[in-house]
Amino acid sequence: MSNIVYVRLRKKVDMTSYRPVLLKDIAYLACSLPLKQKLETIPLHYITNKDKNIIVIDGVLVIEKMAELFPEIEVQLIGPAQTIITITTKRRKPAIWMVAGIWLLLFVGAAMAIMNFHYDVSMEVVQQKLHFMLTGEEVKHPFWIQIPYSIGLGLGMILFFNHIFNKKINEEPSPLDVEVFKYQQSMDDYVTINENKVENKDDPHST
Repeated sequence: MSNIVYVRLRKKVDMTSYRPVLLKDIAYLACSLPLKQKLETIPLHYITNKDKNIIVIDGVLVIEKMAELFPEIEVQLIGPAQTIITITTKRRKPAIWMVAGIWLLLFVGAAMAIMNFHYDVSMEVVQQKLHFMLTGEEVKHPFWIQIPYSIGLGLGMILFFNHIFNKKINEEPSPLDVEVFKYQQSMDDYVTINENKVENKDDPHST
């Protein structure tokens, strides 16, 4: 009777260059402990400069390697069919002047966008008319409306994006988090198709 090994590939992992990719690096295994310890050290790939920054390990390659070294086992692949390996390099800390410059650029850009929006919708005129409707007086700067409105605008943005600097207010994802997640999923789908050596090998139109 063959030993059944359940393999669940990780969706995405980060690794450094010039090292072998072992089965334990990209997959979770469910089987007997002695067999698991042997399987986890199976080399699947060796990362070199030719791999650039992304590698896709297909589940078919994993099954072939396992069956080649351990023909007595039966492999059951569950979960993702491929693993995306992102090759990371040591990054230098960004200079303070660069961070300050980017922060200033974003701050000025956001401020200009908000001011242009308020100019387009004539927000100042609306606030002046609202003040006149409530008090019967005409003033150029109804501060008792403008100041709470400005504070509320900032608080509303914090609640909308669910972040105060690096800290989240609660566990719910913000609309920005959802959009970034959708974008990342689309990128991962693209990579698994175009960087997959197994699929490209079987595709007669691939170069």
